[in-house]
Amino acid sequence: MTFPSGFQTNLGILSSVVGRHDVMFFDRTNHASLIDGARLSFGKLLKYDHNNMEQLEELLAKCPENRGKLIVVDGVFSMEGDLADLPNITRLAQKYGARVMVDDSHGIGTLGAHGRGVGEYYGLEDKIDILMGTFSKSFASLGGFFASKEKVIEFARHTSRPFIFAASMPAANVAAAIEALHILKEEPQRVVRVQENAEYMRQGFRRLGIPHGDSTAPIIPVNTYDDDRTFRITRALLDHGVFVNPVVSPAVARGQSILRTSYTATHTKDQLDFALEQFDLVFNKLYPITAEEISALQSGPSAEEPEDNPYL
Repeated sequence: MTFPSGFQTNLGILSSVVGRHDVMFFDRTNHASLIDGARLSFGKLLKYDHNNMEQLEELLAKCPENRGKLIVVDGVFSMEGDLADLPNITRLAQKYGARVMVDDSHGIGTLGAHGRGVGEYYGLEDKIDILMGTFSKSFASLGGFFASKEKVIEFARHTSRPFIFAASMPAANVAAAIEALHILKEEPQRVVRVQENAEYMRQGFRRLGIPHGDSTAPIIPVNTYDDDRTFRITRALLDHGVFVNPVVSPAVARGQSILRTSYTATHTKDQLDFALEQFDLVFNKLYPITAEEISALQSGPSAEEPEDNPYL
């Protein structure tokens, strides 16, 4: 089942399959589209800290047996670049009678031997009840899809308002996505190459002493901490020929700002080396920061956002 965009796909799934007496269990760093989809549903939303399986089990254990339960996670978390703990999530789902939905927008095309995403990476494709993905990442097009058992899809076709009352994907985007799928199936070496490029950058950041997140996917967050410093570094890198995405509060907590860097299979080693040279210049010469300054930024009075912030 396809939708005009990935954002609309998550709205369409959760607003249709989650009923009034159902409960959704969300990783606190799930994508904003999942949060908005949960808001459109009539179900109850419970959040647990990022990849905290003890908290997830506590929430599942307290949930009445007669309630429908859906564990909803990003396969690859879009800011952190790390993976959902799918082995433990599927184990807990089986233990407590829950279903599992995975938004694998950033995993499909980059993980697994054939690029089928986090499910293939862990060998747990058959344990995912609802798989969501987009065509705007590895497929270089636009739109989103929703895969599940036939009866789930047919139910959603007749109840999903974001699906029923929206136009379909443009034909050109459909053709582009189909061709990208053919390329992915015929050239699995691209999946290997994108992982090699990401690991090359992680090693480079470590060598240069540039603080970054412990990612697995070809998304590497680089720590900048302060919002103002983040924007200054973003502009400095752009002036030196490197584009990055700044991520500041409220998308992250204050004092936890990052640069979201991402990599493709077509990046060359020369390009990656050039990027590392500019990171070294900007981080270590133009905008150096001490451990004491980092600690002050992370522990200051504004380090935490309000609890009702939907992004946290």
